Amino acid sequence: MPQQAPLSLDPGLTPKAWREAFAANGRLHVPGILTADSAARLHAALTIDTPWSGVVGVGTKLWNLPLDGPGALSAADDAALDRQVAEETRAGFGFRFDNFRVSDEVEAGRREGRLLEAAYDLLNGEAFLDFVRDLTGDPRPEYCDCQATRYRPGHFLTEHDDHADGKNRLYAYVLNLTPQWRGDWGGLLLFLDGDGHVSEGYTPSFNALNIFRVPQKHAVSYVTPHAAGPRLSLTGWIRTRG
Repeated sequence: MPQQAPLSLDPGLTPKAWREAFAANGRLHVPGILTADSAARLHAALTIDTPWSGVVGVGTKLWNLPLDGPGALSAADDAALDRQVAEETRAGFGFRFDNFRVSDEVEAGRREGRLLEAAYDLLNGEAFLDFVRDLTGDPRPEYCDCQATRYRPGHFLTEHDDHADGKNRLYAYVLNLTPQWRGDWGGLLLFLDGDGHVSEGYTPSFNALNIFRVPQKHAVSYVTPHAAGPRLSLTGWIRTRG
């Protein structure tokens, strides 16, 4: 099995200096989280070496969809599913995007030499976990789960707060790996207040980490048809083993 060179955090990060800013709202946008080489390599891996599948959720229903080959939806069936999802998410929770569950593969022992496996190792290494502990002032973070996500035009994630009984989620993170993105393409991480207003929004800037305390109401806005490419990221939760 080929070995991937390690990925690295930017050595100039100063998490303790940002602790007060994080504490104010329980969230922070951290630019330049990785070295430039690490970010470029991860973007390439998400572009050419990720076995994507589609994932659609409506309420408690979940569909995992092959994107090509046996089991892939026809154009007509795909459009019908979009209509169903639109109808059923008007008053509830739903999402549609592409993903690859990195944690599931690594933790099942299915390492294939992908760079995303090195990303999982970075997120579960002491350098990143210490960064999170220093930023939050919280000694509890012990490990991270991880999935690669790809939002194409028509993809979205409706309002939710990430709380799940028994999952021990402390913080959520989004490591953005799209080199160029405009806010009017959609795909923004939006934080919502008690009245449903957008209190803050983060554009998916390249090589930036968005991190926020769980639970916290948020959504990913609909990616518009005129988006010039997909919104690529690594996402997951920073957790304690309880």
